[in-house]
Amino acid sequence: MVPFSVDAEKCKKDGVCVKACPVKAIRAPSRETFPTPVEDFEEHCLACGHCVAVCPTGAFQLNWLSAEECAPLNNELISSPQQAEQFLRSRRSIRNFREKPVERYLLEKLLEIACYAPSARNNQPWHWTVVEEPAKVNLLAGLVIDWMRSVIKKNPRIAKKRGMPRVVAAWEAGQERICRGAPHVIVVHAEKNYGYGAEDCALALSYLELFAPALGLGACWGGYFYSAINAYPPLFKALELPRGHRAFGAVMVGYPELSYQRMPLRYPPRVTYI
Repeated sequence: MVPFSVDAEKCKKDGVCVKACPVKAIRAPSRETFPTPVEDFEEHCLACGHCVAVCPTGAFQLNWLSAEECAPLNNELISSPQQAEQFLRSRRSIRNFREKPVERYLLEKLLEIACYAPSARNNQPWHWTVVEEPAKVNLLAGLVIDWMRSVIKKNPRIAKKRGMPRVVAAWEAGQERICRGAPHVIVVHAEKNYGYGAEDCALALSYLELFAPALGLGACWGGYFYSAINAYPPLFKALELPRGHRAFGAVMVGYPELSYQRMPLRYPPRVTYI
């Protein structure tokens, strides 16, 4: 089967699809010829869609993706540098949540956008587990506390360095500092032997966290929660993660209780130019 087609009436033979292909699986010997696939196209194609996305006339069509299926860019929605700067600088890790659960369609939108993150060779290795019931979140937070107690017993120095005794003491006093009262937790996981699981999943989770405020939501990476998943089999089992997978991150998600008004400073870049 021919992997792509080119509309001869629309194609300008400008070669942009050839230039855009990351693996050089498309060729056009001259300005007078239409693009054609290389012999091992299907072996090397990343299914990234660059070729379809870059064509200015919509002439290029993969056998699984047409220009009509791809939403066009709306230049009116492109952020100015000032808007983009405020968007990124105003991001806050949310640790105070309202008790209101998030509607499922909003959680699904978060995951949809997260899956547009870049990944090595466009493998998109991520899988998602959403803890949707607030009561289950609290139950799982208790398992994290159990893990902390075991760490405190086996390695008190490391436990103290990571603040675990204070978190356990707070739990025993009725204060939940694992998931911070968030109604939901989202865990990203992938095959444990995949070489770029940490990088790819962190990028996807960052997309999710950055998009959350646009939906009126807040998010925060769950460091204790995430650390416990791979280290404490009862938590891994309770999350029903597949065997052979590893968790690469977790975020708490919910409606923020507080509204931030300012953008605190950060350290200046520590950079060396060479």
